[in-house]
Amino acid sequence: MRKLCLLALCLVLLTVPAKAAEMVAPTLPEEVQPLLPSEESDFGASLWHIVTEALSGMQPQVASSARLCLGLLASALLMSVLQSFEGKSRAVVELAGVIAVSCMLLSRTNSMIAVGTETVESVSHYGALLLPVMTAALASQGGITASAAFYTATALFDSLLTQLISLLLVPMVYIYLVLAVVNAATGDGMLKKLRDFIKWAMTWGLKIILYVFTGYIALTGVIAGTADQTAVKAAKLTISGMIPVVGSILSDASETILVSAAAVKNTAGVAGLLAVIALTATPFLSIGLHYLLLKLTAAVAGAFAPKSMASLIEDFSGAMGLILGMTGAVCMIQLISLVCFMKGMG
Repeated sequence: MRKLCLLALCLVLLTVPAKAAEMVAPTLPEEVQPLLPSEESDFGASLWHIVTEALSGMQPQVASSARLCLGLLASALLMSVLQSFEGKSRAVVELAGVIAVSCMLLSRTNSMIAVGTETVESVSHYGALLLPVMTAALASQGGITASAAFYTATALFDSLLTQLISLLLVPMVYIYLVLAVVNAATGDGMLKKLRDFIKWAMTWGLKIILYVFTGYIALTGVIAGTADQTAVKAAKLTISGMIPVVGSILSDASETILVSAAAVKNTAGVAGLLAVIALTATPFLSIGLHYLLLKLTAAVAGAFAPKSMASLIEDFSGAMGLILGMTGAVCMIQLISLVCFMKGMG
């Protein structure tokens, strides 16, 4: 009799209608909200609005970075003129030039590193709030196994990468800069190999995590289909060129994002995508601009400045490239994961 009652109860429960839960994205910080469009629009228009708003607010950063680069070129030119005089003072002049350039670069570089670290933490914290909502939405539509797999992978890799950046990679960036300054000051190249090894270790630390993450996403097979090959090639070239260090890895995931473009138009997860982009737009563009200007400054200074000074500016631009790569890596992990959730719900 008890079994019959349980069976009847189960049959009654099966008649209860079920529907998918509506996804509501967590609230963004107040300073980021102005970047998002005030009215509903398609994904392309919203993305363009975020980029233009972020660019319009970057005038102070552009002016500051430009002044720094002009100061570096003026210092390099002065050191080059002073070194043209014969005598034992040439080594002293070169050392003074390295110290002056280091002092000029360290303050701005430290602020850019702080911006990158804060952005990594902000994206990670927002993802920790958003992904459970996306997981519940996908599970309510029957994708229980897929939602658990995506959430576990994203939470694991995002946490691992965030901890790696804050506890290991950022301190290693400072060690890299110290070695670069000392190497330029001594001028004997003794620390060059150690400096290069530190950079190599940071680069491959990022690459290994991203290789494993993108490989896991590919093995899940949730994203199926074929995107337009021209668009895929263009996206890969763009991502590979925009994000130093790890751009070539992240560009391999561009096909996944393009194949899921149709899901973006009709899925509530678009709010999460736009939010992650808004969180990283201004910091990413600021660090990227500083990186490019230092690259340009190093190239120009290399034509007339002492070799040690031009090399030092190049090393500082390399540090900015590493910070840019860290920021882009955390952002792309969140975006790829959201696209996977959206494809599952689509």
